Amino acid sequence: MDLAFTPEEQAFRDEVRAWVRSNLPPEISHKVHNALRLTRDDLQGWAKILGKKGWLGFGWPKEFGGPGWTAVQKHLFEEECALAGAPRIIPFGPVMVAPVIMAFGNAEQQKRFLPGIASGEVWWSQGYSEPGSGSDLASVKTRAERVGDKYIVNGQKTWTTLGQHGDWMFNLVRTSTEGKPQTGISFLLLDMKSPGVTVRPIKLLDGECEVNEVFFDNVEVPAENLIGEENKGWTYAKHLLSHERTNIADVNRSKRELERLKRIAKAEGLWEDTRFRDQVALLEVDIVALEMLVLRVLSAEKSGKNSLDIAGLLKIRGSEIQQRYAELMMLAAGPFALPFIEEAMEAGWQGDFPGGEVANAPLASTYFNLRKTTIYGGSNEVQRNIVAQTVLG
Repeated sequence: MDLAFTPEEQAFRDEVRAWVRSNLPPEISHKVHNALRLTRDDLQGWAKILGKKGWLGFGWPKEFGGPGWTAVQKHLFEEECALAGAPRIIPFGPVMVAPVIMAFGNAEQQKRFLPGIASGEVWWSQGYSEPGSGSDLASVKTRAERVGDKYIVNGQKTWTTLGQHGDWMFNLVRTSTEGKPQTGISFLLLDMKSPGVTVRPIKLLDGECEVNEVFFDNVEVPAENLIGEENKGWTYAKHLLSHERTNIADVNRSKRELERLKRIAKAEGLWEDTRFRDQVALLEVDIVALEMLVLRVLSAEKSGKNSLDIAGLLKIRGSEIQQRYAELMMLAAGPFALPFIEEAMEAGWQGDFPGGEVANAPLASTYFNLRKTTIYGGSNEVQRNIVAQTVLG
């Protein structure tokens, strides 16, 4: 792979950089660079700005209203957004369910759902994990029974990220108990405002309600919301997971946070400590290696190859890197990396205490939150087994 960008690609990077920095609200950029709390309006506001430009679906082909960018252009776009301090695009709509609708949905479903995703108007949630069905996703028990022209859905999903904001949810539901567990799963789109849907936020160790439980009590879903064929949902889920794990790697965020780590270390007088700087250097090497892996996956997708196996490696390495930079930030800030106090943050306190940097205030919160990364999206232990079986043989 030639890793030198062409003059055309450099010009594209310059164009994206100029546009993002002109259109990204500075108050949002400040929050991102200092890891301060982002509201729903912050996240969706940026999504709508991108949607108006036609860049929210940055990975979409032109035939579905996307920019039709190459793998390299998509990577450069993500990098420039991250370095500028843009919030991470909430992936459930534009990055996860949209490719499934494009690949397996019918023309009417594409016409109905894709515009709202592309504009940022409709917030999508992911209905995959259940109590007892996390990494072993094929064991899902949420049941969808076909009755005439509708499905009746009963069951529970959990760890639904930002589900409290969701308008629609894509769900793995069980429509058959015959044969292997994978053969009885269907892919269903569900309006979260439907009667019988209950969302209960789960407060986490960092004080935030990032994830939720979602309950379905005789929820009626039109049969026209079934993607593809009944009992073929596992095939569609695997297609989606290849996009999810590439996204989970989040290499551009890691590059931005690496620079934040360096700023904190310098501000706290730790940059002259050779041993600490060695740890930062090792982290930087791993981030560069992860970026090379990301480029390999994007290149494979462009040529039509199956990148799911390598995507598992991305998930493993990306999640471990996120935990490492969070830990190093905590070590650099020392006693100024205070535990997250929700009431203080709600009252407007953002770490403006003598001797401490503003960016230090949420460090403990970030550290606690990123303990999840080696578990969600398929735990790293399970991912290593998959890699051993499919890559090593």
